[in-house]
Amino acid sequence: MSFAFFPPNQRAAGSDLTISISPLGLVELSDQDFEIHGPRLNRYATNFAFYLGHHWAYRREAGEPQITLNYVATFARYINNFCFSKGVKFAVPKRYEHIVPALLKRVWEVDNSKQSLLNTIGEQGSVTGDSFVKVAYEPAWVDSAGGTHPGRVRILPLNSAHCFPEYHPHDRDRLVAFRLRYKFWTTGADGARVMMTYTERLTDTQIDEFLNDELIDSRPNPLGILPIAHIRNIAVSGSPWGLSDIGDIISINRELNEKMTDVSDIINYHASPTTIIQGAKATNLERGPRKIWGGLPEKAKVYNLENGVDLGGPMGYIQTLKLAMHEITGVPESALGQMQPISNTSGVALSIQWYPLINKNSLKQLNYGVGIKRINELVLRTLFCHEPETLLYDPYTDGIKTEDFQPDLLDPNDADVYNVDCVWPSPLPVDNLVKLNEIQAKLAIGLESKRNALVELGEEFPDERLEEMFSEQRRDVVEQGALELIKATISSAILQMTGIATEESGKPAPSSGGTPDQSGSPAGNAQTGVLPGATGIDLGVDTKSLIDQFVTMAYGTKLPQSRNSEDASNQETS
Repeated sequence: MSFAFFPPNQRAAGSDLTISISPLGLVELSDQDFEIHGPRLNRYATNFAFYLGHHWAYRREAGEPQITLNYVATFARYINNFCFSKGVKFAVPKRYEHIVPALLKRVWEVDNSKQSLLNTIGEQGSVTGDSFVKVAYEPAWVDSAGGTHPGRVRILPLNSAHCFPEYHPHDRDRLVAFRLRYKFWTTGADGARVMMTYTERLTDTQIDEFLNDELIDSRPNPLGILPIAHIRNIAVSGSPWGLSDIGDIISINRELNEKMTDVSDIINYHASPTTIIQGAKATNLERGPRKIWGGLPEKAKVYNLENGVDLGGPMGYIQTLKLAMHEITGVPESALGQMQPISNTSGVALSIQWYPLINKNSLKQLNYGVGIKRINELVLRTLFCHEPETLLYDPYTDGIKTEDFQPDLLDPNDADVYNVDCVWPSPLPVDNLVKLNEIQAKLAIGLESKRNALVELGEEFPDERLEEMFSEQRRDVVEQGALELIKATISSAILQMTGIATEESGKPAPSSGGTPDQSGSPAGNAQTGVLPGATGIDLGVDTKSLIDQFVTMAYGTKLPQSRNSEDASNQETS
């Protein structure tokens, strides 16, 4: 299946204003749009046709083989998964680390599905070369069942064939206007199914919506900027459009399919060989296994037409085509399931072995990093516009403040607020044991901090994790103190009952009472309730609070809870 545009002089009568394109766009182009966007949309249609498996422009007769090896889709999906399967993390300036990361996490992972978005954005870019993303705000609403849905920021990947951006004539990175145009099916007033065209035109100041070229809504743009991010899969110098990952292998895949079909025809032809009879008639001769022919003339010959074609050459050519696709895309042959010995190859060795794919991944991360940074800026501006309370630091939903210079209120006009960099994890497998040993060695000689160690291990919120670790260690110490208090109390009770000190306690703790000696002080001149040498020293700790905490934990009234494993409901019972 092939898709082409027709220039104005080849259009049908009565269609001099618009032309139709297929298969994905399903939109109509004016003469001006055709001159600007026609070649791009034609390329999109061809790439997506091959990506979806439509490799043939004709169909053979029923029963005739027509081999289709869709390496185009296989390579595109593999590259996309290699680049985005481990996601992306965001790094913001230290001044705003207590607010901005939590807002981005909410939008990407709560309001939207982060991994699904990355996969869709990458797929559009890998197939067409361009990926367009729109950021919009969805107000709170109540569904028909009475359920409430809070407002959220939507990150919307668009079909590249429906996007018509307008760039500044002297600045290819400056988007001055954008049109989203596509057709859709709906139900008309008479109940019949009708197709309509939706168009949305966006500028820095205005948003207009059209239905079948009739204006249905017009409103000012609340952001003051275009809420569109254009990501070029592989940037081309001097061009506003990007290159796809599969454009160079489409012709090779087509040739591979044709040669595989030819080889299949040869095999099928000789799998049922033709029987040649010379000097006799085949009228009464029966074909099939275990058949004996007799009474043939003396000079008669009967034999099968043998396969005189050497398939070694065609198969070698087919292998050359497949190898060429691997070399062009950078995907190693071993990546698609080729048998190879299992080994503990190091990450450095794997990087060298997979260097072409690593190189392409680095190039894609550079371009997508710029685009995702733009998306994050639009996300934050949209959030600040529709939910201004998110500018204020909220300790219950945001991060923690670790520095005094971190403000309680963000300034939406501060460009540093939107300075969010992308941090891409390594796409290759990492031996965690080797990584931990490396970090441990750095910590031992003082070349690494715990915070940076957490960052290297992929922790997106290191300050919160450090606070969590400290709280856990503090809780362990308090629990250990409660256990020591229980042990000391039991040892004291045993000592008072038997007069024998336990091994765990060693010497008994100083008693609060006792028989005064001749000087009137308690026996041994021990100070009640105060550790020796601790008098007058301020430890910076509320001792009474700790004691109360010990006593509550040791002798608290809360009963222990256990789970009844035989109860199907798995409810806790006291």
